Amino acid sequence: MRIFPTFLAFCTAATMSAASPEFWAFEWPNTDFETTSVESWVEVISGGPPKDGIPALDNPAFVTVADKTGLTPREPVITLEIAGETPRAYPIRYLTWHEIVNDVVGDMPVAVTFCPLCNSGITFDRRTANRTLSFGVSGKLRNSDMIMYDRETESWWQQATGEAIVGELTGADLISLPSWMESWETFASRNPEGLVMEEPAFNRNYGANPYVRYDSAYRPFLYSGEMPPHDIPALARVVRVGDRAWPLTRLAEAGTLSEAGVTLSWLAGQASALDSADISAGRDVGNVRVRDDAGNDLPHDVLFAFAFHAFWPEGMWMIGN
Repeated sequence: MRIFPTFLAFCTAATMSAASPEFWAFEWPNTDFETTSVESWVEVISGGPPKDGIPALDNPAFVTVADKTGLTPREPVITLEIAGETPRAYPIRYLTWHEIVNDVVGDMPVAVTFCPLCNSGITFDRRTANRTLSFGVSGKLRNSDMIMYDRETESWWQQATGEAIVGELTGADLISLPSWMESWETFASRNPEGLVMEEPAFNRNYGANPYVRYDSAYRPFLYSGEMPPHDIPALARVVRVGDRAWPLTRLAEAGTLSEAGVTLSWLAGQASALDSADISAGRDVGNVRVRDDAGNDLPHDVLFAFAFHAFWPEGMWMIGN
């Protein structure tokens, strides 16, 4: 669990001063640190837990919507709807504590990921040109975003971008799949025959938010980069589609926006996972869908503005007139 005690500030300072390929190589002897796209190693710091200290999940169990208990209507899930397969919901109450779920939907191996410090929830195809990968949580952060690692080569991957940044596979990109965060009630109403991930067999306080009021903070945790432009608050949510970002406040006010070849829609009813101590009681941040002109769902992310600026510094801000 990542928490915010005072002592972690001292650990962070020490880690930033020591960060270098040589420093991390002691902990990661199987990672090729000679091959990397990281230009400034001070960006890479420890988030607190060690490698696999936040345990990724593999081959999770599912139950039907009708049989699922313990979820409240407004709490968020990540929805994955693959053509020809039963829709699946991955509750954020579980991903908050595990951050990665390695699953197989039909014949497609997927990684469902959630980085609480960036509010970034993305689903990736785990297949690459040469092999299928499985992912774990490295315990490292870059620009406050989770660094994943693949168990096959122990290369490091940036969760927000799906790009390998350290190791043998540096430069490789994972394919993002259309998935989205929405309320449990919204998923269940649309997919009464759908499946939802069962509670993992770990001793965790599922449903609790260890990052209380985080998305109301002035500055991101463990982040020293530039703040977003246009006076957009660092922890304001934006909808990222490719290298464009729409402020969630603008979308919520409009309800629907059709720009740059995509249509974004917003509907009230989803609780923030990073507000109150109880995830289900978080303030309403709404449900977002992103579709193309033909009505097909598109890969996208609803993440914090600082993270978009950090990883897409030349990205386009869709702030309207």
